[in-house]
Amino acid sequence: MEKVEGAFLTISELSGELGLPQHILRYWETRFPQLRPLQRSGNRRYYRPADVALVRRINHLLNVEGFTVRGAQKALADGSGTADQRLSASPPPVAAPVGAERSGDLLERLQAIRAALASAIGD
Repeated sequence: MEKVEGAFLTISELSGELGLPQHILRYWETRFPQLRPLQRSGNRRYYRPADVALVRRINHLLNVEGFTVRGAQKALADGSGTADQRLSASPPPVAAPVGAERSGDLLERLQAIRAALASAIGD
């Protein structure tokens, strides 16, 4: 049974979703002061939507971008070096060439996207 968007997640649900062991999430709680899930009786953890977003961000920094724990702490503290910020700071998508939408010319659209990406990375 799938939970509703915005519902609290238990540590087992979140670890299963991310493919991480539960002890890693508990370790991150000790290293990232921003990560404070609700704890109920018996120390059961419930991750709010904001906690889930933060865990995904930490996971991305550590396991995708290759940050160290200290580097991820610094990136979260000063808000730099995260993919979320780079994506939000990127320019709006390039419009397809005139007539490409009507003719359905996929090749022209892909070439326009390729050119836009090449100019974005300075090629």
